[in-house]
Formats: sequence, C-alpha cells, structure tokens
Amino acid sequence: MSSRTSALVLKLALSLLVCFVALAPRTARAERLRDMCDVLGARDNQLVGYGVVTGLNGTGDDASAPFAAQSLRSLLRRLGVQVDNKQVRLRNVAAVVVTATIPPFYRSGSKLDITISSMGNARSLQGGVLLQTPLRGADRKTYAVGQGPLILGGMSAGGSGGSVTENHTTTARIPNGALVEREIPTQFVMGNKVTLVLRAPDFQNAQRVAEAVNQSLGRGAARAIDAGSIEVLSPASYRDRPVELVAKLNELEMTPVQSARIVVNERTGTIVAGGDVRLSPVAIAQGGITISIKETSEVSQPGPLSGGKTEVTKKTDVEVAEKTPAPALTYLKGAASLADVAQALSTFGVTPRELASILQALKAAGALSAEVVVQ
Repeated sequence: MSSRTSALVLKLALSLLVCFVALAPRTARAERLRDMCDVLGARDNQLVGYGVVTGLNGTGDDASAPFAAQSLRSLLRRLGVQVDNKQVRLRNVAAVVVTATIPPFYRSGSKLDITISSMGNARSLQGGVLLQTPLRGADRKTYAVGQGPLILGGMSAGGSGGSVTENHTTTARIPNGALVEREIPTQFVMGNKVTLVLRAPDFQNAQRVAEAVNQSLGRGAARAIDAGSIEVLSPASYRDRPVELVAKLNELEMTPVQSARIVVNERTGTIVAGGDVRLSPVAIAQGGITISIKETSEVSQPGPLSGGKTEVTKKTDVEVAEKTPAPALTYLKGAASLADVAQALSTFGVTPRELASILQALKAAGALSAEVVVQ
C-alpha cells in the first residue's frame, strides 16, 4: 500500500470516528456490576497435562523426538502388551501438552473444553485422537481427565512435489473433552462479608460501586477498601442466602469513569482513542528523511597471465533524500472533546505509523491529556 493510499484510508477512518463520536450521547452509559466486578474467591483455575495423540497419517513425531514412543510403550505395558523398544518406530503418534481452565463451582462430572498442542516435531495433528490424559493443578492433584477426537482450525495436504497448509495444524481443541473428577472448594463468603473485585482497578469506580451498593442495601452496607476491592456486609435478610445476595449485587448498575487512553498498535497500524481525551494548543512540524541503500555485484577480472583470480565484489550506493519542501509548523487549536481531537489530527493526512509518533510526541510535550499505550 502506497503512502498516499494509507493517508487516505487513515483520513477516512478518522472522519468516521468523528461522525460516531458526534452522534453518540453525551452521557455515559450505566453498566451492571457483573460486567465490571468479580467475587473474591470465585475464581478460575488452570490445569495442565501430558498426553499422546494417535491416529495420525504419518505426520506425528519421528525418532528424534522420543517422547511419544516412550509414552506409547508405557501405555502398552499397562495394557498387558510387551513390545521391543527397537520395533516402535511409528509416525502416527505425537506427544502433546493438554491445557484447560476449570471455572468455579464445577462439580464432578462437569465437562471442560481442552486445548492440545504438539511438543515434538509432529507436522500435523489432523485426524488424531487424544488418549486418556490426567489434568493436574498447581498442587499436582488430578482434577480432570481429557480424551477424544481433535478438532483443528487448519488443514494441510501435499505430496512429494509440494504441500499446502492453512492456519495452524499443530494445535487443536476438544469441546467438552474433559470430565471433572475432583471438585475445587470455593468459598466466596468470609463470615458475613462478600468482597467485589474490580477487573480494572480505579479509585473513583470503586467508590461509585460502593455508593451503588449502599443505595440498594442501605447505608453502611459497602465500603471501598482500595482501588480494586469493595467489601459488602451481608444484611440480616441475606445472612443465610449468599447466592441471592451476589445475584442482587450483579444486577446493580453504576456509571463508570472512563480513563482517557489512546492505544497504538504499530505492527498493524491501528489507533483507538477513548474517554475524555483533550488536546492543548500546539504547533507541529512532521517530516522525515528517506535513506535508500542499494547493493550491486561487480566482477573483478585480472589481466592475462597475471596469475590473479576472478573475484566478485559488492558495491553499495547510499542515497539520502529529505522531503521537499521542508515541513512547516502547523498550529492546532485546543480540542476539548474526542471528536475535536480526531478532527484536528485528520488534517495532517499522515500514515498510521507517523500518527503514532505524533501522538507520543504530543504526550511527551504535555499537550495531550491522555495515556498513550503502545502495543
């Protein structure tokens, strides 16, 4: 994509952003506490296990990755089949790592989604079946067991002359592929208190959550402990009904405070701005120098009977070109809203990468009242 095309695309995107912001209501939207908070104690837990995938069509691990062969021999011995180590040279077996996340309150017999990834040099897991694999937690106890046919998000096919691969073929999933064997105790009520944890800690939002809970349950029912947690005292009517209390808290609504933030992804050229972004009056000059380096090969041929050798030498040409005419200072008036900021920046007609540099320079100069996050 040329620089001119990139500038046109960026200008169109910023113009659309101006339209959306201008049409958006000025008042912030209220959100439910279930979308902003978690309950302390009701948390997920990660599980991991080592397993073997069979049924591959010659795309499994080879002899240089002995994990699968060793595991297969161990499995056959447990099943009463004795095999010679030298005879096990299979390419339809792959060693894999199995991962899963078990949510809170899952009981014995509940099913989990599991992810399978190759740990050897298997070319593809297409058509494979995961054998029974224990999944353990951080305490090394088995909490679930996974097994079943794999579902891939890609495919691969080919022959001796070439091959075609789409997406990733060494990672797969099994929906509902694991059974919970051991329950994880979950305690979300500490005495007569429930603690709400903000997913994005903020002092003002924590105070607003406490105020919303006090308006619903009565004054003094909640207090903000810090920027990320709010302690809720169970009323007398909910002392023996903690589930009803948490359900009621989840349905409460409050208007959160949005932080002024600009996220810049230089790899994809994506720029997203949100919150109360403001711009102070500033003068900007944006320009650049283009450096072009070219290498050519030249042959050095010695004279007849000189005894020298023919050699190939490299010749490097370096050209430096600066934009002409030189960029002039551009004055930007102060912008008090996100729409005004987008409108002001769209006048430059620069590429997303150049705009990212401008935003960082504005932040360093103290002219941009927003947090710039570079990914």
